[in-house]
Amino acid sequence: MLVAFSVAPSGTGSLSAENPDGSVHDAVAAAVAVVRSSGLAHRTTSMFTEIEGEWDEVFDVVRRATEAVLPYGSRVSLVLKADIRPGRTGEIDGKIERLERAIDDAASE
Repeated sequence: MLVAFSVAPSGTGSLSAENPDGSVHDAVAAAVAVVRSSGLAHRTTSMFTEIEGEWDEVFDVVRRATEAVLPYGSRVSLVLKADIRPGRTGEIDGKIERLERAIDDAASE
């Protein structure tokens, strides 16, 4: 399964800092550190982090990443999107490779 998620704090927490621009990069860094230490295939972009694995291991990482953000705010927002294809692995890269091939094929027609 592939899961794309975004987690962000709001309000004031024990680790919230004075950020006049409203940046949550310290909280996001804490969440991404959890993902990176998980050993699961992952990719972080400017808006989401994607992880690939089995149901229980992926959602355990999402839970721990969310918990890592809790000290940065009085509440946390979590957005999730999942692609569940039993028996498929390597889709974090495979989907992108298929997309790029389709783009190249369309351009050469």
